[in-house]
Amino acid sequence: MLNPFTSIGCIWLSETLPSATIQPMNWDLLGHDWAVDILHEHVAKGRLRHAYLFTGPQGVGRRTLALRLAQAINCPQPPAPGEPCRACRTCTQIERMQHPDLSIVQAEAEGGTLKVEQVRELQRSLALTPYAARYRVAILLRFEEAHPSAANALLKTLEEPAPQVVMIVTAESAEALLPTIVSRCEVLCLRPSPLEQVSQGLQAHWSLTPERASFLAHISGGRVGYALRLSEAPERLVQRQAWLDDHRRLLAASRVERFAYADGIYKDKDALRQALNTWLSLWRDVLLRAAGASASPINVDREDDIHALVGRVNLQDALRIVAGIERTQDLLDRNVNARLATEVLLLDLPRLA
Repeated sequence: MLNPFTSIGCIWLSETLPSATIQPMNWDLLGHDWAVDILHEHVAKGRLRHAYLFTGPQGVGRRTLALRLAQAINCPQPPAPGEPCRACRTCTQIERMQHPDLSIVQAEAEGGTLKVEQVRELQRSLALTPYAARYRVAILLRFEEAHPSAANALLKTLEEPAPQVVMIVTAESAEALLPTIVSRCEVLCLRPSPLEQVSQGLQAHWSLTPERASFLAHISGGRVGYALRLSEAPERLVQRQAWLDDHRRLLAASRVERFAYADGIYKDKDALRQALNTWLSLWRDVLLRAAGASASPINVDREDDIHALVGRVNLQDALRIVAGIERTQDLLDRNVNARLATEVLLLDLPRLA
């Protein structure tokens, strides 16, 4: 039975820890203690749901939490009920996503399409009894990218769950999925952790310097997974700087120059999405500053740009630009003409010499 306090089955609780306090990593996770507590109880007391939905922004830890749950379900020698040892063969295979009773289903690339054939293949594997573990576990990542026919195919499996099968779906939001899918899942809505908690965790558990940890905590917006990806791939930070520099130039560019930029970026949808996310984070910083909010900006290394933009646009302009970028992202997700959507967005940006 789903939690009666949820909205369309969604459990959402605030992090109650003070932002400057580091707590021991629960299931070797940083943050989401409340979610781990709920799942730990389900496993320890034999109250597993047949389907879970973990929502939240990319990099917040949805996949990691799903893998930890899979380990807790199937660890053959748990040190305590609901606690995976994370050292046995089963746990290490699940960690590497290579266990024979673990299925990972996702679009071939971020921003791609999860196809109905992938769901049908999953259904055939879930019909088999577990090969080596107690449960077969299926993790469907970024399910907002599923083709409608794939979503409908999954719905049939959720309506008639097989015994000894646990399904874990991840998505950015429940609203991006069919309501009938959401209603059949126990939904846990993950959110970014406090910046200071992320910074201290990066220092304590990944040996980052205080300056580096604080910078990555801000840039990631409190998403530990994204912060770690930035730390492990410095070229992502270089690309981020390039997109922010491009955006600064575009604000002073002519219509012809903006058309030329759109023509150069729209063909690579993944790069375009990342550029839009980067620009959106900057304009949200501008929006918060224009509104007089005391929240720390995400782009702490672009304080001069933020200050300059606040002096040139008003609150309504900032709201309009944020809405325009979000609308363009939505159009790309719906496979609308990428070139046209990009051109419209760039032409709508203010002309600031």
